[in-house]
Amino acid sequence: MELYFPSELPEQLAFVSAAVVAVIGLLTLLFPAAVLKAAGFTTGEVAAEGFGAARSSGGLQLGLGLAALALAQDFTYLMLGSALAMAALGRVLSLMLDRGRTGRNVLAVLLQLALASLPLGYVLGYF
Repeated sequence: MELYFPSELPEQLAFVSAAVVAVIGLLTLLFPAAVLKAAGFTTGEVAAEGFGAARSSGGLQLGLGLAALALAQDFTYLMLGSALAMAALGRVLSLMLDRGRTGRNVLAVLLQLALASLPLGYVLGYF
């Protein structure tokens, strides 16, 4: 099986979004302490279960991104985009309910919305 790279720009944008999600997932899976620190956690306070949760989250992102890359079907891009949109919704709720209006949270929600909009825009015909 060879890796398919799309020829049309809208699908290329969705493909790039999937690749970015896969890379973020891989980094989280391999380097949870560095990712948690970049997200604002003090890793000295994170127990083994916390690292396990971070690695699990990274594995989920890696799996979603790789599935979209490998299958390159509208349904997998829809799955990826909707998952990222729901993650962004969680961040927005945190901004409003948890007094989480920090620069990192705002940047993270903007990144998640951008990554969600690329595959969703392709599948729904906006690009």
